[in-house]
Amino acid sequence: MNGREDKKSNDLFYTCSLIGYIARKTKNSPSYIVSLIGEKCISRIYDLADIYHSDNIDTVTEDIIDEYNIQNGTFDNVAECKYSIPTHWDIGKVYKRLILAVAKDSGDDIITSLINVYSSAIVDLIEDYNSSFYYDNPGTIFATFQNNCIPE
Repeated sequence: MNGREDKKSNDLFYTCSLIGYIARKTKNSPSYIVSLIGEKCISRIYDLADIYHSDNIDTVTEDIIDEYNIQNGTFDNVAECKYSIPTHWDIGKVYKRLILAVAKDSGDDIITSLINVYSSAIVDLIEDYNSSFYYDNPGTIFATFQNNCIPE
């Protein structure tokens, strides 16, 4: 371990933050981005995160948008936010913690756990920046995921 957390946890943090950044840049939900780019691309981002992290995030984002022909959508939780907007790094940390807890609990690998999290209803709760859910206790967020949360 170099630093405060192990390398692969930091790689997951970057991967989740990049997914969020791409989603914001293209006005799509992170769930849509994950389903569009798929397991192979996500694995590549995760495996090369330490290299991508050294590059400008806008360059990496534009390359992925171009490679997967990601069109602009209508999902704009940033514009809808009435309060302080969390950064893509802030939200990346929320997803990282949740994915690590899911992987530990399920025994699945990180990529499978990432896809399971981003394919679940919890994304709607995390991405609602007008609620306080995204900065709730990581244990509460994990318990909500385990109980198959369904946003109202």
